[in-house]
Amino acid sequence: MEFNEFVLLLEKRLQQPLPGISAQLKMSSRARIQKLMKFSHPDSPFLSSVLILLYPLNGQTRLVLMLRPEYSGVHSGQISLPGGKFEEGDDSLVHTALREAQEEIGIDPVLIRIIGQLTEMYIPPSNFMVTPVIGYQTSQPEFTADPKEVARIIEINIDDLLDIQNIRRKKIKFRLGFSLMVPSYFIDGNIIWGATAMILSEFSELAAEIMQSSGKRPDKK
Repeated sequence: MEFNEFVLLLEKRLQQPLPGISAQLKMSSRARIQKLMKFSHPDSPFLSSVLILLYPLNGQTRLVLMLRPEYSGVHSGQISLPGGKFEEGDDSLVHTALREAQEEIGIDPVLIRIIGQLTEMYIPPSNFMVTPVIGYQTSQPEFTADPKEVARIIEINIDDLLDIQNIRRKKIKFRLGFSLMVPSYFIDGNIIWGATAMILSEFSELAAEIMQSSGKRPDKK
């Protein structure tokens, strides 16, 4: 499917009810599912947002992720979507996502058209309520990584995200010393798990729905 057609259909689909938490939990560990069944998030979590930025390259639809550097925080060394905490002065969570993405990977917000949002997600370790924002750019962005926040920029094809053979379980060792088997995306040597994988799971469900309804692949003409 041609890029412009895909984002047009995705924008229309985002105006309808979303798959929601059921899609997110497909990429969640059993331990997290059990915790969610017993747990309600605090009344005042930190608000934040992330950007799912779509763009065409060589006839394919791609999106950008980033590898966070090693640091003392709970998300050290993980692959994530660009984004961060809502700050005073941000007009909206869309503004937050664009501002953070500009700071982290050097995108130009003026070139990006926002088409909708996915289901918000609460992340217990950091007490963040994250809103995924979806936007697109009609050409490949010129990325510039902030070395303080980004160890490496990662670009992936939508086709690889939708390939179920790229979903496997991996044993993740956490800083507190325990380990969990978690479903993860294995794409081009990158392992995407946790909240990022859960957000991408909902996005993938929508993309697959569009692909199936059109009889085409979203990243192929």
